[in-house]
Amino acid sequence: MKAVQLPNWKSDPLLIEIDEPTPGPGQVVLKIAGAGLCHSDLHLLHDFEEGMLPWRVPFILGHENAGYVHALGAGVDRVSVGQAVAVYGPWGCGKCDACGRGQDTYCAAPLDGFDSAFGGGLGTNGGQAEYMLVPDARFLVPIPDALDPVAAAPLTDAGLTPYHAVKLSVAKMVPGSRVVVIGAGGLGHMGIQIIKAMTAADVIAIDIKPEARALASKSGADVVLDGGAEDIVAQVKDATGGGAEVVIDFVGTDATLATAVGSCKYQSDLTLVGVAGGSFPFNLYAPPYETAMRSIYWGTRSELREVLALAARGLITPEYTTYSLDRALDAYADMGAGKLTGRAVITP
Repeated sequence: MKAVQLPNWKSDPLLIEIDEPTPGPGQVVLKIAGAGLCHSDLHLLHDFEEGMLPWRVPFILGHENAGYVHALGAGVDRVSVGQAVAVYGPWGCGKCDACGRGQDTYCAAPLDGFDSAFGGGLGTNGGQAEYMLVPDARFLVPIPDALDPVAAAPLTDAGLTPYHAVKLSVAKMVPGSRVVVIGAGGLGHMGIQIIKAMTAADVIAIDIKPEARALASKSGADVVLDGGAEDIVAQVKDATGGGAEVVIDFVGTDATLATAVGSCKYQSDLTLVGVAGGSFPFNLYAPPYETAMRSIYWGTRSELREVLALAARGLITPEYTTYSLDRALDAYADMGAGKLTGRAVITP
């Protein structure tokens, strides 16, 4: 089968031919319908050297995956051949307290037999291929009949991660409250839609790219601002009446974090989602008093079910561009060049 492989650290991906996987006991092989690309894939390609992560190369990329059950290993009875399923991305041990809560994201132990891999496309073979091996059927979430599996693929991260961020602050998203969303790309535009679908809060979206600002408006943002403006914090203060109850940064650079801190009011929530590696100074006066700050990573298995249900009802819709597997390397080039609006999804 064809697959997109990370051959080595600090290298470009390769389109290769590799044997189709065969399921062992308890395992499932999927025929991939869609495999999303994520900006974290670019970080994986270019920002890590040997020894920085406890993973061995090469492996097939792709941690946003959905498709159809193709083959079952012995003892699998939770899914059936031909069933449309989404893959829950982080593969925890299934034994610790975090996994018991469905929060495999925070599992401290690798899944037995998968070295130190965190999940498909993250240290072991992922879904940017014709077929994908999933080590346990508990990582598969049924896709509602009303939802296209291709659209479900980006929802496994670009939908799930902002959904988790929103749920953590949903109590503050009451009528009359303001939520600042920084970055209206692959995750941010989904965050806007999720906030509007679940709450009565007003959304102020910020991005430096005109096409992303247009997507923010399309996604339901009440106010859209140019993140490149020198007075962006003053504009946010004006739009929010002095500051927002909730600020979510989907970018994570020094500049966006400065905007995020400046956008908060007292007793607000500040959530960092973006992986750009930025930081900000912290002192008694900034962020404002009693601001609750957190970073998050992905979400829970039950939350993925909820995200797919919202999408099946038409309450959230991911924006994406499809690429054939033969054009997967073009997708990476377009993402790296900033040419995408929303997500890229490979469709083998």
